Amino acid sequence: MSSTHYFDSVAERWDQIRKSFFSDQVREKALSLANVEKGRTAVDVGAGTGFITEGLIQRGLHVIAVDQSEMMLAKMRKKFARVREVDYRLGKAEKLPISGNTVDYVFANMCLHHVENPREAVKEMVRILKPRGRLVITDLDEHSFRFLKTEHQDRWMGFKRRDVEQWFKEAGLKDVLVDCVGERCCAQSDCGGEYADVSIFVAVGEK
Repeated sequence: MSSTHYFDSVAERWDQIRKSFFSDQVREKALSLANVEKGRTAVDVGAGTGFITEGLIQRGLHVIAVDQSEMMLAKMRKKFARVREVDYRLGKAEKLPISGNTVDYVFANMCLHHVENPREAVKEMVRILKPRGRLVITDLDEHSFRFLKTEHQDRWMGFKRRDVEQWFKEAGLKDVLVDCVGERCCAQSDCGGEYADVSIFVAVGEK
C-alpha cells in the first residue's frame, strides 16, 4: 500500500486517529515559534484534515493547504465549508504547487517521515517562502518501531535532530532551532502488543 492510498483509506476517521497519536499542544508549539501574524499567508504541507490549518484560521491567516490525498482534502473542504481563507491544492512536499517567494510561513506537521526525500522537501518548502519567511516542521525523533512503516506507511523511522538542522541550513535558513516539543506521539500496533511512544521535535528557521 502506498502512503497516498493509506491516507485516502483513513481520511474519514483521521481526526479521531490523530487525537490518539498526539495532543493539540504540538500545534500550539509550532504556531508559537512561527510568531504568526493576522492577515499573512501560510502553507500547511501534508495538511491532512486540517490540524495545523485550523489553528492558522483561528489566528486570522490565509492558508494554502497541500496534501497528496484527495480524500484528505475532501474531508477538509467539508470541515471548513464556511471558511473562505483556505485554498486547497493537491500536491507533494517535494514538488509544491506554489510559486517561489510568495508565502510568509510554511508548516509541515508529521509530514516529513512520509516523504520520499526529506532533504529535498525541506528545500522545496524554503523555495516558496518570502525573504524573512519562516519554516516550522514538527515530526518524530528517530525511533525503532518498525510497525509504523508497515501499518502506517511511514517511509522514515523518525529523524536525528542534527540531520534536520543541517537540512535547514543547507536550504539557506538562518536562526535555526531544533528542540523538543514536550509532547510524545503514541500508537498501538493493530497486529500485536507493540506500542510506540516517540518524542516529537520542532524545527524552525528563517529565510
